[in-house]
Amino acid sequence: MVLSDHQDSEHFMGVRSEDEILDMLDKAERRQNRHYNSLVSANRTKITKKERMYHMKNYKALEGVVKTLRWALGDKTVEHPLE
Repeated sequence: MVLSDHQDSEHFMGVRSEDEILDMLDKAERRQNRHYNSLVSANRTKITKKERMYHMKNYKALEGVVKTLRWALGDKTVEHPLE
């Protein structure tokens, strides 16, 4: 498998609209909240360690997604999504 060059324009469809990014941000935050709530309620629901790890992994991954989308929208509180 060859890594794609980010300048290879045939694989990119252009800039997303602000509405598309806001919709994606809303979905990402909702999904992240579901994983967080599952972690918080873990003691009451007696979920397994494997299930806790699943929710934590997804929560942390969505943290990066949310940060990146907020950065793309120009959120002044997000300096850079990779930091």
